[in-house]
Amino acid sequence: MALYAFLLDLSRCIGCEACAAACIAGNELPAGAQYIHLIEQTHGVFPHLTGGFKNHRCYHCADAACVKVCPTGALYKEDGLTRLNRDVCIGCAYCTDACPFDVPQIVDGRSSKCDACAATTKAGGQPWCVRTCPSDALRYGERREILAEAHARVEAIRARYPKARVYGEAEAGGLGVVVVLPDAPEAFDLPANPQTPLLLDVWQKVVQPAAVGLTGLSVLVTGVAAIIARRNHMKELAELRAQQAQTEQNAGAQEGER
Repeated sequence: MALYAFLLDLSRCIGCEACAAACIAGNELPAGAQYIHLIEQTHGVFPHLTGGFKNHRCYHCADAACVKVCPTGALYKEDGLTRLNRDVCIGCAYCTDACPFDVPQIVDGRSSKCDACAATTKAGGQPWCVRTCPSDALRYGERREILAEAHARVEAIRARYPKARVYGEAEAGGLGVVVVLPDAPEAFDLPANPQTPLLLDVWQKVVQPAAVGLTGLSVLVTGVAAIIARRNHMKELAELRAQQAQTEQNAGAQEGER
């Protein structure tokens, strides 16, 4: 089975936002939903400054944390990409906490993220963002071909960008968005070594197996389990935030005493 991927060449991105606009229009996204965010950035120290754009989007991790924690199968892997079936999403928000790239968002009570234009590509078309990019910063195709193109582009720009590299070949098990970076990942707010939260291990070893076992009993019980899991999740988040606030308050008090 062929694996597919996007090429995202940040050395060629001009920040025109054609990709973001085409994604919204082509996928008929509801108000408040947006899969691609472009953020202008400046790198270096004056007077040696260079400009560029951060292209924040789903990176379609092969080892996708969002897929692992999803209790209903709304998030799943297909053709090397991370798909989303919003019809079965219960809005538990586990995916939003698990993603190392902070991609999924809850919109209208359900998860919202890029599904790589599944319907369009299965019909033989190109993703909306790719077909509208005027600078050839975006491409889509078989992952092995995308990787080869990415490495070729890095070599072509290395004289100008000594720190240029391919990002996504192995990170998070291999990404479905292979990025040509003109600088280190941190310069584009990308984690050098994407890590999933430690609580994910607890979910996989304890909560998720229990939910799977309940699924075998009945659909009704599974639905109840999902609701309970969501409530517990919200309670856990509230407790963690309270602990963090208390820690910051204590630290501030100690600093004031000094």
